[in-house]
Amino acid sequence: MSQQHDFAASLRGWRQRKGYSQLELAGRADISQRHLSFLELGRAAPSRDMVIRLATALDVPLRQQNALLVAAGFAPVWRQTDLGAPELSQVRHALDFMLAQQEPFPAVVVDRHWNLLLANSGAGRLVEFLVGPLASGAPVNLADALVAPDVLRPHLTNWTEVAAYFVRSVEADAAADGTAGTADLLRRLRAYNGVAAALGAQPATSPPDPVLPMRFRKGNVQLQLFTTIATLGIPQDITLQELRIESFFPMDEETAQVFRRWAASTSTHAGAATPSPPAPAGRSRY
Repeated sequence: MSQQHDFAASLRGWRQRKGYSQLELAGRADISQRHLSFLELGRAAPSRDMVIRLATALDVPLRQQNALLVAAGFAPVWRQTDLGAPELSQVRHALDFMLAQQEPFPAVVVDRHWNLLLANSGAGRLVEFLVGPLASGAPVNLADALVAPDVLRPHLTNWTEVAAYFVRSVEADAAADGTAGTADLLRRLRAYNGVAAALGAQPATSPPDPVLPMRFRKGNVQLQLFTTIATLGIPQDITLQELRIESFFPMDEETAQVFRRWAASTSTHAGAATPSPPAPAGRSRY
């Protein structure tokens, strides 16, 4: 009975988070509204297949699908594999290829909490220019690095706009996945000095750029970059579903030339890109 109520509360919470009525969710899952109502009240126990059907209809992430299964009294279905495991070797090769193709411009692979997993040489050169070399294998959290006052912020001339947009995206993540880890990340970012003011700042009245740029300045060097974020299609592993591949592109020819010069100056170490090994999960601002 306790498990039924745990599942009932979780199911009701996910439906409300997604903004569906009982009738809408029942239609998406191809069940009766009466049966869904009984499941949400804890008056009926779901089968394993019903849990998965409802989770799929709600577009619940794989990690949270496992949590729903456990709440209903079933074993988890979806596995979470280390990115360096042999069974993910082909995916790792694909990620390495994507990072290499982005050279000499930066590209990184992060997990759902913005912990750095892989980076190409272009990303390494950018970070080293802005904040100095990183210790090999040190855990790096890109969310902290971007929002905290003492890492990238001193060199990001439009930090207010970029930080506000980024924190709003983490808010959306927290609402979508409903996990304590993402909620903790959001609380940490909001607590940094200046974030509240950035979130409350009025948008510029001038016509906006087509995309929000990241404008860096250090000394006489100015860089303007925009980013794209890609995910893996049809993942069936928690690790893979939560990966994000972020690629940085120059917004002007001057920025592109800076990255090309940096790459040329280290050409003896170039050739194929050599992404860093997966960093251990953990929080670091450096």
